[in-house]
Amino acid sequence: MANFSKSNVPQFSVEVYQNEFLPEGGREVNGIITVTSTGGGTTGGVPLTSAAHASSHLPGQPPSAAVVIMVDCSGSMDYPPTKMRNARDATSAAIDTLRDGTSFAVIGGTHVAKEVYPGGGRLATAGPQTRAQAKEALRRLSAGGGTAIGTWLRLADRLLGAAEVSIRHGILLTDGRNEHEAPEDLRAALDACAGRFTCDARGVGTDWEVKEVTAIASALLGTADIVADPAGLAADFTQMMENAMGKEVADVALRLWTPVGVEIKYVKQVAPTVAELTDRRTEAGPRAGDYPTGSWGDESRDYHVCVQVPEAGIGQEMLAARVSLILPDPSGGAPQTLSQGLVRAVWTDDMVASTSINPQVAHYTGQAELAQVIQQGLDARKSGDFDGATAKLGRAVQLASASGNADTAKLLSKVVDVVDAATGTVRLKAKVAEADEMTLETRSTKTVRVKK
Repeated sequence: MANFSKSNVPQFSVEVYQNEFLPEGGREVNGIITVTSTGGGTTGGVPLTSAAHASSHLPGQPPSAAVVIMVDCSGSMDYPPTKMRNARDATSAAIDTLRDGTSFAVIGGTHVAKEVYPGGGRLATAGPQTRAQAKEALRRLSAGGGTAIGTWLRLADRLLGAAEVSIRHGILLTDGRNEHEAPEDLRAALDACAGRFTCDARGVGTDWEVKEVTAIASALLGTADIVADPAGLAADFTQMMENAMGKEVADVALRLWTPVGVEIKYVKQVAPTVAELTDRRTEAGPRAGDYPTGSWGDESRDYHVCVQVPEAGIGQEMLAARVSLILPDPSGGAPQTLSQGLVRAVWTDDMVASTSINPQVAHYTGQAELAQVIQQGLDARKSGDFDGATAKLGRAVQLASASGNADTAKLLSKVVDVVDAATGTVRLKAKVAEADEMTLETRSTKTVRVKK
């Protein structure tokens, strides 16, 4: 494990967990890469509270972050009327949580995107006066019109792109389906915004499409969640903004270098959520590719790297992959290597060594399967395939129980009656609250870390 640091850059470390031993003819090598960033939060690792925001920005420091909040103002936000009020209150709470000096703006989203504050194609700088002005502007928000989320994202991109900051972040709230633009328009907007800013997405109530909201968060390397009761929005928005204010380093890439003859099967984040990265590779020189990880504060994440190596004889060993954390130079200079780790392959005739599965690899393989079978089970249930749904959701219960993923097990118990968790024997519930089903689907990718 190696560490490289610079002043004002957090310390990153890389640890590799794997069983490097392969039997004769064995070719698949798996490694869990644990990446930890320390000393990077803008508050030195102390959670930011709204009371502390003013003191956490040092005088004379340029703003390090810009945030745009996108609030759904479509007609459905008036049903019930408390929904719009809760959205205004939540946005006000998020604005209160902004650190002094942070650039920010608020967008009202319908079938078009409108600047609510400050307007004129610019961002405001957070301070007592601009916070008060923004909250006054929010009072004038009213519901009416359709939903075209791609237009909201493109306006956010224009506003954020003008900011001379290292961290660019969006928060998006919707209560309905993206009915006033074609799916390919939203996809094009996400493709255009990917890598330019990160975005957390929230669905409020139960009339929105889970796959739309999770696709936004996935494409823009943010979080997705449901706020079934609009009364919970303020607490959720405050937490999201605190997390955004704790980010210090943007655009960190996981770089994978592989020797000649080694083929990459997949790269995915496996904690704190499952996120597929394989198709998001950008070439970075001979036999090297970068996978985006987004912005970092004080935190730790796990990644699963699976490669296929050429066959070799007993006693041979090779470097299967070199994993580096790369921070690009904004001025176009050489990128900085923050930390490195090695994935190895050793061929042995010791059957015990070559057949044992590393505990981290086994755990996260199960967590990735858990996310997959929940999605498949819920899709089967919606399509009327109740036998298929029972089998998949039963397997999910079994995996959640075995891995100690208590949160997911609790969500599953609202959709199925658990007869025996250990064997995955379940019965589908006859009646399931829509909010419970949507919560399970939205949070299906959340994982628990392996018990050390």
